[in-house]
Amino acid sequence: MDTEIKTTMTKNLFFTFIYINIVVIFICIFTQNYSWLINIQVSFISSLIISMATYISYKKNIQNSVDIEVQKQAEDLDYIDKIDDPYDLYSDDVKQEIIENPTKEQIQEAMKPIKQNHFKNFKNGLLSYSSFYRIGAYIFLIIGFFYLNNNKLLDVIPYLLGFLIVPMGSLLSKKN
Repeated sequence: MDTEIKTTMTKNLFFTFIYINIVVIFICIFTQNYSWLINIQVSFISSLIISMATYISYKKNIQNSVDIEVQKQAEDLDYIDKIDDPYDLYSDDVKQEIIENPTKEQIQEAMKPIKQNHFKNFKNGLLSYSSFYRIGAYIFLIIGFFYLNNNKLLDVIPYLLGFLIVPMGSLLSKKN
């Protein structure tokens, strides 16, 4: 996807979050319900930080996987082949045949490489879950929750509604 399109989509998503949040702020101020305002803002900011941290974490994980795969492919090329065919014009393309009505054995045979990568997938997922960004975001969430609870400001319903701003903004900014 073009980087200009990605930037535009990210800006649209960000402005959708901000627009929904501004509407919520005006509703809370208009109804003079400042307890709701504080709870919604703390949970919205926590939710937004968690979403951004998750995005950054997975983006780095995917980029590392792609870099490793590109490096493996570069190492697999024979040096003489690089000299003889620098643009890989004469390589043998492996064509996969399409089976119209596969049997159970053929399906199991095709699934073997996928099943063998369970540990690798688990390791990659664990690295994404344990990234510094995500841990910091969840610590921010916990600190915000305990701040509201210790100061007798916590109201569960607006706190949970504040978390809905990010998913609702994502749904509203999605173009079909």
